[in-house]
Amino acid sequence: MGQSESVLILGGTGQAGTGAAALLRRWHPALPLTIAGRDIDRARRVADELGAATAEIIDLRRADLGLPADRRYSAVVAALWDDRLHGLRFAQRRGLPYLSISSGLVDIAPEVVAGAQRANTAPILVASHYCAGAVVLATLHSARQFDRIDSIRISAVLDELDTGGPAGAADLQRWSTVTSAGLVRRDGVFTWVPGPEAQANVRRTDGTDLPGRSIAILDVTSLALATDAPDVRFDFAVGESAGRRRGEPASFEVRIDLEGADRGGAPIRRSRYLVHPAGQRPMTATGIALGVERLLGLRGEAVAPGIHTPETLLDPAYAVERMAETGACFIGAPGDS
Repeated sequence: MGQSESVLILGGTGQAGTGAAALLRRWHPALPLTIAGRDIDRARRVADELGAATAEIIDLRRADLGLPADRRYSAVVAALWDDRLHGLRFAQRRGLPYLSISSGLVDIAPEVVAGAQRANTAPILVASHYCAGAVVLATLHSARQFDRIDSIRISAVLDELDTGGPAGAADLQRWSTVTSAGLVRRDGVFTWVPGPEAQANVRRTDGTDLPGRSIAILDVTSLALATDAPDVRFDFAVGESAGRRRGEPASFEVRIDLEGADRGGAPIRRSRYLVHPAGQRPMTATGIALGVERLLGLRGEAVAPGIHTPETLLDPAYAVERMAETGACFIGAPGDS
C-alpha cells in the first residue's frame, strides 16, 4: 500500500467514523486516512485533529461518490448506511476491501448478492453486528474453555442517550420498522419469534431489569454457526444504563450467558458482563478499527476476495485486548461458575 493510498471513511464525521479513525491513528500513526462526509468543514476539523488525514465531501447518491477521479484509496469503510451500495460498488470497481456496519441482518441481502456476483474483486467485511462485531468476538473469547456449547444468550442494554448520533438513531428506527420479530436459533433451527414470545427482561449490572425483546441481529447467526450452539438468542433493551443510574455517563453493558460442557464432559456455565463506562461508541469504534486493520493486512495475512464476517477474520483474544485498551472489561454476573 502506497502512502498516497488512504482509508476512505464514509461517514467519517459521525461517532462511529471518528472513533474508528482515532483508534487507527493511535495503532498505526503513519496510516493515511480520508474523512468523508457531507459537511466539508466538519470533515476538515476531524482530519486536522487526526493528522496524516485529508477531508472530502461525498454524495452517496452518485456512483463516483462525488470524489475526484485521481484519488487513490486502500479501503472503503461505510460507517453509515450505504443505502444505494455506491460505496460498495466504488470499492469493487477498484478492487478495494470494503467494510459496512449499518445494514443490519434485515438489510444485508443486497450486499451479499453484490459480493457474490463479483466474488473475485474485493474482500467485503459484513460487520453489521452489535458494535461492529465486538460482542461476537468477546463472546467467542468467553467460550474458549468450552468443548461443547449448548446455549448462548446475549442481553444488551443500550442507553437511550447513547444511540450513536442521528445516523445511529436512524438505523435503529429502520430496523424496528422492517420487523418487530426476533431471530433466534432454537434446537438447531433459525426461527422468527414474534409478539409476546420475543419479549424479555434484560438485567442491568446493578441487578435491575429493563423491558426488552429478542431482535433480528447478525450476532445470532455468527455465534450459532461459529460454535454450533443449537440455542442462541440476543435480547436488547433501550433505556437508562446502570452508569447513568449512578449519576455517571451512559455506560455500555452486555451480559453473556453460556452453557455447555468442558473438555472432560462436565457441564459448565459462564455468565459475565462486558462493560464500558463510556458507552457503545468506543466498542463500535474498536470493532471497525479491528476490521480495517485486518483487511489492510496490517495484522495477519492478506484477506482473500469474497464475503467475510468479523469472527472469520479476527482473533477473539486480540480483539478483547484492544477493547480493554479503550477501557472495556469483563465483570462477573450472577450464575457464573
